Amino acid sequence: MKQKDKIKQRLKSYLEKNDFDVFDLKSVIFDMDGVLYDSMPAHDKSWRETFDELNLEHQPYEFFLQEGRLGKSTINEIFQRNLQRDSTDEEEINIYARKSELFKQYNKGEILPGAKEALNFVKDKGLIPVLVTGSGQPSLLDKLSYHFPGIFTPETMVTAFNVTNGKPHPEPFILGLKKGGNLLPNQAIVIENAPLGIKAAVDAGIFTIAVNTGPLDDDVLIDAGASIVFHSVNELNENFPLILDIINEINHHS
Repeated sequence: MKQKDKIKQRLKSYLEKNDFDVFDLKSVIFDMDGVLYDSMPAHDKSWRETFDELNLEHQPYEFFLQEGRLGKSTINEIFQRNLQRDSTDEEEINIYARKSELFKQYNKGEILPGAKEALNFVKDKGLIPVLVTGSGQPSLLDKLSYHFPGIFTPETMVTAFNVTNGKPHPEPFILGLKKGGNLLPNQAIVIENAPLGIKAAVDAGIFTIAVNTGPLDDDVLIDAGASIVFHSVNELNENFPLILDIINEINHHS
């Protein structure tokens, strides 16, 4: 099947499944780690070393699979498995502080190739870029306005500090729709890289595109609910105009 036909099929399938006639696109919602920044290897390494210091076991690729969760949820998950109990507030604060210290040490702050172009394309098309991240790392959040000037404002960002329930709960993306201008789910598209983020976006009723910038199999992202998987932000950019054209075509024939 040609790429255009495949994308058209997925977009139409989304509309049918969610009981919408058309897309009324107003916003594109971006995850941060693994979509805008090449920060996931540093997150993974800092989480692994933090738990190794505490002699708490973790699974291969666990922190790529857990990406998007609030830090305290990730810590609690490891405690439940290793110690058969919840982590305390004090433990969560101390462990996350250590993880953040290591992350600051390992993260090079590099932008993923194509990230700036993706954001500028969205903005140039008159769409609102919204950020929805599970991150509570000030070292990353503070750099957004430096690396992507004029793209996000506090009013168009959802971070770990804004939500009670992190991904995979849909709350972050429901809030993202609100911050995009009190939008309905068919008025946005989500760009995600992690299974929990994809699940959260899909459960919020939004059409979700995955960019697989990490070590997980495409199947993991498809099983989480991604409608389309690209293998880099650059590949997304190559297809972005086509996606918007197909949306216009679908809307025109409805």
